[in-house]
Amino acid sequence: MWIKSIAMEEWVRNNIRLSVIKDKSMLPNSLQQVISEAKEALKANSRLHFIIALSYGGRYDIVQACKSVTSKVKDGLIQLEDINQSILEELETKCAKFPNPDLLIQTSGELRLSNFMLWQVHYTEFYFVDKCFPDFEEADFIEVLNSYQK
Repeated sequence: MWIKSIAMEEWVRNNIRLSVIKDKSMLPNSLQQVISEAKEALKANSRLHFIIALSYGGRYDIVQACKSVTSKVKDGLIQLEDINQSILEELETKCAKFPNPDLLIQTSGELRLSNFMLWQVHYTEFYFVDKCFPDFEEADFIEVLNSYQK
């Protein structure tokens, strides 16, 4: 597994936390286990939060949040009148300190969101890059940041 190949000691030494936002049903059990173990080993880290969107979809995320809220209403934990925009904190990105990004970089030349973080990007600046992600370099990132500053 690729996660096992990452030197866990280096992640701990660099104080990096790991989260994976995903549709669990799409992943093999062996991968779910590796992800769970890595998240547990790194959960106390706080310098950098590395979030991997693996088998993630914005529509799926919203549906799961709705199911969670509906379940809470059904169980009497909240009332129908309590439902508002902030109640949708049940989204996969609730793991992040700042779940709504200020900037989203879309690589590959695609000019679309591709079902990615549909709820969270309501005030996000978008930057589209023709390069695919593996070819995206530091100079490209600096160009994006310079554009974003304007």
